[in-house]
Amino acid sequence: MVKIDVKECAALLKEFDNYLILTHRNPDGDTLGSAFALHRALSRLNKKSTVRCIDTIPPKYSYLWNGIHNDDIEYDKIIAVDVADRKLLGEAFDELYGDKVFLCIDHHLSNREYAQHLLLEDRAAAAVIIYEIICELGVEITPEIANCVYTGLATDTGCFMFSNTTPTVHRIAADVMDKGADYTFINRLMFETKTLSYLKLEQLAVSSIETHFDGECAIMTITQDMFKKSGSDESECDGIAGLPRKIEGVKIAVTIRERLDGSYKVSLRTVEPYDAAKICAHFGGGGHHAAAGCDFNCSIDEIKSSLLKAIKEELE
Repeated sequence: MVKIDVKECAALLKEFDNYLILTHRNPDGDTLGSAFALHRALSRLNKKSTVRCIDTIPPKYSYLWNGIHNDDIEYDKIIAVDVADRKLLGEAFDELYGDKVFLCIDHHLSNREYAQHLLLEDRAAAAVIIYEIICELGVEITPEIANCVYTGLATDTGCFMFSNTTPTVHRIAADVMDKGADYTFINRLMFETKTLSYLKLEQLAVSSIETHFDGECAIMTITQDMFKKSGSDESECDGIAGLPRKIEGVKIAVTIRERLDGSYKVSLRTVEPYDAAKICAHFGGGGHHAAAGCDFNCSIDEIKSSLLKAIKEELE
């Protein structure tokens, strides 16, 4: 594995002509915005690429690929964007591509260093790094690219409200707004528009919330039964993990989400000075200081017991 910087990454991308770009499973605005921004930039250099995700991409992101014919191609190299661990590609994609990733572009310091080349920077979003690569490539930022970059920035910073929002993020956001990003449409779609099925799921999820340690920790559970009752599914859940953190006094928020295969995805959200990534590292997970995740293959009661022990240590 070779660590590279933005300039070296841009030079590397110029060497080949056909790329497969992979996102992580349960795709969010940053992995998708970054992937399609890179795809569009490469096309302006007369290079071919296709974006693939193991899961169905939620329809609300369809504007990211407007005008793109995302057909399968004969690719020279594989790029993973915003994927800290090859397991996050999804089991089938991990088997197909996990040991063949030529380049990983990521902003998670917990990155497992699985790719042949790694561009890793501690930024608010992968979209920040993608923007810098596009500038280094000398590619004009079109309104379509601007929409992709803005989506990554806005979603990974909670519409610029999270603690990872930096002056750099605002400067890049301003630049892509100047270059045509439809920020009013994107903000409304990402943060204000919800399906009725999602609202029903949110109601069921909120009713499951329990608090611990004098209200400093809140745990929310989402089961497959809740998905069935609400008519919702995992494709609508990319922002739901932040709900428990909105409770006054909560410093560490946990969302436990049951997958179709019976395993569980755990998402942690914290406020300063508590470290979500440190807690998740106990269970083989990772992420950022204020937002991280891990996986479990045991009962909900066992998950809660294990997490509460680690959370108690962090609070103390």
